[in-house]
Amino acid sequence: MKISENIRAVKAKIATAAKDAERDPVSVSLLAVSKTIAEEKILEAIKAGQNKFGENRVQEVERKWPALREAGASVELHLIGALQTNKTRTAVALFDVIETLDRLKLAYALAREMDRLDRRIPCFIQVNTGEESQKSGVLPNEADSFIDQCLHELDLPVAGLMCIPPANEERSLHFALLRKIAARNGLPLLSMGMSADYECAIAFGATHVRVGRAIFGERIS
Repeated sequence: MKISENIRAVKAKIATAAKDAERDPVSVSLLAVSKTIAEEKILEAIKAGQNKFGENRVQEVERKWPALREAGASVELHLIGALQTNKTRTAVALFDVIETLDRLKLAYALAREMDRLDRRIPCFIQVNTGEESQKSGVLPNEADSFIDQCLHELDLPVAGLMCIPPANEERSLHFALLRKIAARNGLPLLSMGMSADYECAIAFGATHVRVGRAIFGERIS
């Protein structure tokens, strides 16, 4: 299938899942995960009407996206991969949303660079709902205090939460946990769900789903 057909198919499934959950399909944004994807394929997605993309690496965005933007691509670019503190200035300049705020040192760096560049971009706090040692993210029992620090001490524009559930566990438990943490902290946005489970995530309130394989096919590692 062509990328344009894949996008239509994914959007149709998003609409169905939203309606099944008694939600407006417009309340769910599709992020096309374009990490390692060639520029010509991204342009094909843009021509098909896709305007929100997720990238993992600052260096890759520096290489790929200036030319894409110069080509007239009006897009919203989300950072969905780990961010090193020494890359925060570049990330704040390049991205429109940062979804992987996961530690206090990074929060301070982001606040500093947003002030320096006079560019305040929405952030999602990544929660390690599975408490996996190999994954980034704030632990669930530390999330409330971290959210409070980011919002009230650092005045960061925190808009929501993000998670990547463990591969071998029931996804719905993690989506429900993230929704609960967001609700009690008054955060409206939830980035959760990928190619294999975005329909389930929508049932639990996802406002952003991150889909790569179902749009672009298997990616180059």
